[in-house]
Amino acid sequence: MTSPRPVGRLVNLSHVHDPATTPLYPDDPEFRTDIVATVANDGYYLRYIQQGEHTGTHWGAPIHFHADGLGADELDLDDLLLPAVKIDVRERCARDRDYAITVADLKQWEGRHGRVPNGAAVIAWTGWDQKWGTPEFLGTDESAGHQPGFAVETIEWLLRTGRLGHRGALGIDTFGPDLGTDHTYAVSRLLYGEHRISLECLAHLAAIPATGAWILVGGPLYRRGSGSPATIFGILPER
Repeated sequence: MTSPRPVGRLVNLSHVHDPATTPLYPDDPEFRTDIVATVANDGYYLRYIQQGEHTGTHWGAPIHFHADGLGADELDLDDLLLPAVKIDVRERCARDRDYAITVADLKQWEGRHGRVPNGAAVIAWTGWDQKWGTPEFLGTDESAGHQPGFAVETIEWLLRTGRLGHRGALGIDTFGPDLGTDHTYAVSRLLYGEHRISLECLAHLAAIPATGAWILVGGPLYRRGSGSPATIFGILPER
């Protein structure tokens, strides 16, 4: 199964990058902005932005977990334009911050919407996009570091059955596709090892339908970059 190339309205699936509100993954570099020129003093306005490649809404390239993987500048443009499906797991994740998205969840979705297109961006809507800028995104006290993600066997199934195709992506509104308690990053390692990308800290996922939209990934293509802070667009199907 393939999808036609997209034509339709754009929606923004990225949070605003702002040091005051952007949560940082533990031990990631500081995110700061410094004004280096102003209109009043210099005739133009310019800031110096310092942040990690995986700060805020961003995408990750295979080199992020594999030294011999492709960098951001080495991917094909078609790797950054993908048909999208959205799996709504908000209720499950609201009950369990450690919820792992299962093959059964995807098969249930397919029972309602049809087969996941080959080479898709499979996007999990956990409800974490509504926690952005609050302590609940990272978690507090006993919940700190706990976030939902994909089960390893789910990614194995997506790869084995061709649903992620020879290019594809996992997307999620949390820090990444792994469970927050998995410090081996098993899902990410598997995904990147198969030449796929991840879309992380997505926003406004209510704006895209369960099926029929496309994802367009923007952002600087740093040489040998592990990814990039990004503006990620949803392209909605024509009505």
